[in-house]
Amino acid sequence: MSRGLIDTSVVISLARGEPVELPELAAISVVTLCELHHGVLVADDAHRAGRLATLVMAERSFRPLALDQRVAPHYGRIVADARRRGRRPGTADALIAATAAGHDLPVFTRDRDFVGFAGVEVVLA
Repeated sequence: MSRGLIDTSVVISLARGEPVELPELAAISVVTLCELHHGVLVADDAHRAGRLATLVMAERSFRPLALDQRVAPHYGRIVADARRRGRRPGTADALIAATAAGHDLPVFTRDRDFVGFAGVEVVLA
């Protein structure tokens, strides 16, 4: 059985009904829930209901993995390595990648910014 962590871009694609490659057993990072909550709160009236529906779907469909002591060293390594190579990864992306690495899972994403994070297996979904 394939396992993986799906990032926010994949959750949004699923909510839009777009075809997405998924592992058989998928989880999300709690950071994805943070991003989705933020999206609801900053949305204008025309987009708020759709963003809320995406958040509810994610909460009901996927187990969120927490930021914990397994994730922390991977975050430090990912960001340090990226900066040595002249990259400045976004905090949310780095935390999602670190969550995947801390749980020994590949990241399923539509965001090429994940490619090249040290020690993180990336599946472009």
